[in-house]
Amino acid sequence: MPRKLAAAALTALVGLGLAVSGCSSPAAVNGTVTVYAAASMQPTFDALKTTFEAKYPGTKVTFNYAGSQALATQLKEGASADVFVSANDAQMKVVTDAGLASGESKVFATNQLTIAVPPDNPASITSFQDLTKPGLKLVVCQDTVPCGAATKKIETATGITLKPVSQEDAVTKVMVKVRTGEADAGLVYKTDVIAAGDAVKGIEFAESSKAINSNSIVLLKNAPNSAAGQAWVTLITSAEGQKVLTDAGFGVAK
Repeated sequence: MPRKLAAAALTALVGLGLAVSGCSSPAAVNGTVTVYAAASMQPTFDALKTTFEAKYPGTKVTFNYAGSQALATQLKEGASADVFVSANDAQMKVVTDAGLASGESKVFATNQLTIAVPPDNPASITSFQDLTKPGLKLVVCQDTVPCGAATKKIETATGITLKPVSQEDAVTKVMVKVRTGEADAGLVYKTDVIAAGDAVKGIEFAESSKAINSNSIVLLKNAPNSAAGQAWVTLITSAEGQKVLTDAGFGVAK
């Protein structure tokens, strides 16, 4: 085969391979990609941002981290983003039901609650039942956000009613109150405790298995930079992204 024809054939095959795999070549991915992500994803996604920007020179990843419910509301009200990441199925459904998604969402990881206490554990918490101690300064998430919905589900399953002194609109805000000593205990995700290092102590409890949240991701229909958005989705669901997630304490999606 003549050299020019061989080169043309090879180019066509490469292009076909990219189209079939759904992957974009590095040259096709550039510019800013905006990701609306559940607050619990921040440490992991901040790490993967470096990986992404190195893989695709000329790109920049920007994040809007907040409670999934707040993000879903912002998107419904017209906020512009390329990718949405929810900490549970309910808030992803809000976005997909509103017709804002490009294709189907994908569950890429799971997460579950644990108890976070200051390093010296001043209230001597050892179990979920201990969170009902009189005078305990307990902080949880609002029922409308995934960490709060999980908390309520565990309460229902166990018959234990909690009486928090504060309900926050994002799991990161619960962590702040535990880290600063404003709270004796807080219900957060396992991954939040791992990310906090020695700043808090984590206490796992068997009842947390009653409410395992699924983390899902979707490319948005009106994404300003759909090529970069799809590349971000691909990274998160790839073996490379999954290793970072599991190392951070996330469960493997089934």
